Amino acid sequence: MKKYFLPSAKAALVLVYLVIVAGALVRMTGSGMGCPDWPKCFGYYIPPTEEKELLYTIGKEYSKGQVIIKDEALLVAKDHFVAPTNFENTHWEKYTKHDYAIFNPFHTWVEYINRLVGALAGIACIIALFFSLGYWKENKKLFFYSLLICFLMGFQAWLGKTVVDSVLNPYKITTHMLAALLIVAVQLSVIYSVQEKQKTKSLDAEFKWVLIAALGLTIIQIIFGTQVRESVDTIVEAGLPKEVWLQNPKGGFYTHRSFSIIIVCANSFLFWRNRKLDLGFTKMNGVIAIICIEILSGIAMYYFNFPFGSQTIHIVMATLLFGLQFYLVLENFKKINNNTRL
Repeated sequence: MKKYFLPSAKAALVLVYLVIVAGALVRMTGSGMGCPDWPKCFGYYIPPTEEKELLYTIGKEYSKGQVIIKDEALLVAKDHFVAPTNFENTHWEKYTKHDYAIFNPFHTWVEYINRLVGALAGIACIIALFFSLGYWKENKKLFFYSLLICFLMGFQAWLGKTVVDSVLNPYKITTHMLAALLIVAVQLSVIYSVQEKQKTKSLDAEFKWVLIAALGLTIIQIIFGTQVRESVDTIVEAGLPKEVWLQNPKGGFYTHRSFSIIIVCANSFLFWRNRKLDLGFTKMNGVIAIICIEILSGIAMYYFNFPFGSQTIHIVMATLLFGLQFYLVLENFKKINNNTRL
């Protein structure tokens, strides 16, 4: 079982990141309410493709929980029945979580695919939990960390439900993102604990503490970014063209932009010190590359009116930056325990 654990844990991590990518696509396309209920989508395990499937149809067999749109409201079937000629309220009840009742097949299927990827990631985490039992005798913590990941995935799914029920409440979206980062952090900790370690030539205390600070700055910047994104979403919902989305930006846009300078400086220092002292942290190259992509995607959004994919790239790169920095922190603290140079 042990030999299958690391591959399964890495596969679960990849799928968690795919969930983040899918979530970013949902945000980019405005598909967050594509499925107005949870865990099903309009009361179906496989959502409809045409609006007529959500209209009351005489002679159609309805199952309990299925949804229709009538008079701009969502109605939920109370039982199993065949639709009579005349609409009867006794078979239906109003959906009370919210009053959003719009069907857009594109948005529905984007959100549905997001949920499917989330379900696959959850299954992958459960499989990794099973294989972690191979380490039970020598490292029981590994099993409990893997179990924690499964619980966090369930919590993340519940958060997704609350986001939909709240019709995309900004604070719940931010919490949803932070929960995803927590899952990534625990998953990376589990992977690092069993992965064959590569020795670095030395360790530097100043590098370590600046790295921790840089990780904290990245988390803060991601929070700022979600707030900016929410302010943009509000403008988008008003139907305004892309050209005016950032003409009078709110939601801490300038704070978010200015804060990026601090992040660039901190990580540039880490890159320089790693090279100067020959510490051997090769992942710093990836950190700098990701920051460059982040800057370019930010410039593209601001100066070129949000070209397709730029928002998704910006969000995904931020989470990849967090993952690389967190793994570097794990490498640093492990080497302290190995009594390397401080």
